[in-house]
Amino acid sequence: MWIGITLGDVTGIGPEVTLKALAKEAPLDDARYLIIGDGDCVRRTNLQLDLKLPLADYRDQKSSGRISVFNPLRDSLPPDLIEGSPAAARAAMAWLKEAAERCLRHELDAMVTAPVSKENIIRAGHAFVGQTEFLSQLAGTDRTVMMLLGHDERQRWLRVALATTHIPLKMVAEQLTREKIELAIELTAQACRDLRLPRARVAVCGLNPHAGEGGEIGSEEKTTVAPAVLAAQRKRIDALGPFSADTLFYHAYRGDYDAVVAMYHDQGLCPLKLIGFETGVNWTLGLPFIRTSPDHGTAYNIAGQGIADPSSMISAIRLAKQLASARF
Repeated sequence: MWIGITLGDVTGIGPEVTLKALAKEAPLDDARYLIIGDGDCVRRTNLQLDLKLPLADYRDQKSSGRISVFNPLRDSLPPDLIEGSPAAARAAMAWLKEAAERCLRHELDAMVTAPVSKENIIRAGHAFVGQTEFLSQLAGTDRTVMMLLGHDERQRWLRVALATTHIPLKMVAEQLTREKIELAIELTAQACRDLRLPRARVAVCGLNPHAGEGGEIGSEEKTTVAPAVLAAQRKRIDALGPFSADTLFYHAYRGDYDAVVAMYHDQGLCPLKLIGFETGVNWTLGLPFIRTSPDHGTAYNIAGQGIADPSSMISAIRLAKQLASARF
């Protein structure tokens, strides 16, 4: 099994959490890892953290080591890049593209992406909404959904899929469609099956407070959300809702539902990050390949200090391997 890991923005904590996670995870099985990024940066980080990871230059899938490094760019990045450097942002995009293309060619069984900065990628000249959207476009599909999943210290899980992602709050109602909600419900139910859960019970949030109060404080539940739930039920999907989000997450957290479909970014991710900030994983549903990532950003404020927590990256790598193993 080959797992590709893109290094992300090297002026953030991507290199650190990647190597720390591999130090924990690589000894547990015989998976092979391809770090796609700057080799000099990887080796410096390995030395600075005293991890002693056996890093090899990537040659091919047969002759490379357990942990290999490949940089599709001709030149290495300077070691003294400033926070959010345009060169680092452009390199992160090249590494993301390389990993996705290798997945599409079936050279990698899954890819894990270290954090990037949307703001700095845009400033570097790229039209960029997010890694999820970039990978969807590269794969030639618009039928993808962003799911975040994490657990607390007692292994109580929340799994949250988003009907809309990175758009301003004032645009959510106008961009929310029955088709988007149906897709999120369908892919969420499939995700539960891919995770080998004993059931796939999906609860769906309303958009408005109290799920619209029967139309008194919003009509979207009646006109958009409920028809999508009904359509999913007609496909024999165990979907229920729309429910008021302020109570739904309590019931999902205690195990009444296996996953939640939220209508917009913060509605779903605030409760998820409250219980699983360290363990959260971003999983892109609907791609023709497996893609996961840690559920945190570049954390420029602690980059290079050796104090970054790799827990989320470990979770992302483990999920990628779990999903890849299920496909063999």
